Amino acid sequence: MSRRSGILEFAVLGLLRESPMHGYELRKRLNTSLGVFRAFSYGTLYPCLKTLVANGWLIEEPGHTAEDALAAPLAGRRAKIVYRLTAEGKEHFEQLLSQTGPDAYEDETFAARFAFFGQTSRDVRMRVLEGRRSRLEERLEKMSVSLARTRERLDDYTLELQRHGMESVEREVRWLNELIESERAGRDLKGSATGEPASRDTTSGAPGGLPRPGDDPRPDTPGDTAT
Repeated sequence: MSRRSGILEFAVLGLLRESPMHGYELRKRLNTSLGVFRAFSYGTLYPCLKTLVANGWLIEEPGHTAEDALAAPLAGRRAKIVYRLTAEGKEHFEQLLSQTGPDAYEDETFAARFAFFGQTSRDVRMRVLEGRRSRLEERLEKMSVSLARTRERLDDYTLELQRHGMESVEREVRWLNELIESERAGRDLKGSATGEPASRDTTSGAPGGLPRPGDDPRPDTPGDTAT
């Protein structure tokens, strides 16, 4: 399985843990609430759903809305299928949530993991946040060394682009420091005491909204991450 496919499966399981959904509803949530999946299609989603069904993590059920009841008799139309998480699927998703290895804080996966922090235990959140911060601090050091070596050979615009990249990483490190401090103090993102796991959405606005590279990623200015 590719990393991209693994992230999509993780997100689908996480959304269906909240409630059963039609494929269209899932795609809408992935596009609007989890901006990391903004640029993907039904051609990507439905093979993923079929795989999850074949693994026993999802089941397919007929829709039960009034619209669905009228759909079948119409020529060329059929009732929408609703996807529901199975007990095995919930257990598998919880296993994925508990993972804190390097894949949890890489650029391609951290946004999706962060979007489901509300379903993640505090100790796991801490390890993922600290791992992400460590990865970015290493990147920042390499960028600083590279810039120092090449500064004299760069034109003004390329130099400004390099500085912008460093500032973006520095902002995310500051944001991570704030989150880690809140976790250590036992506070949620509103600054109040909270239990396990966090009960609040990870950002303001739509659930799972995430900062884009280059944006100030602190909780008061969320955006969407595009792939």
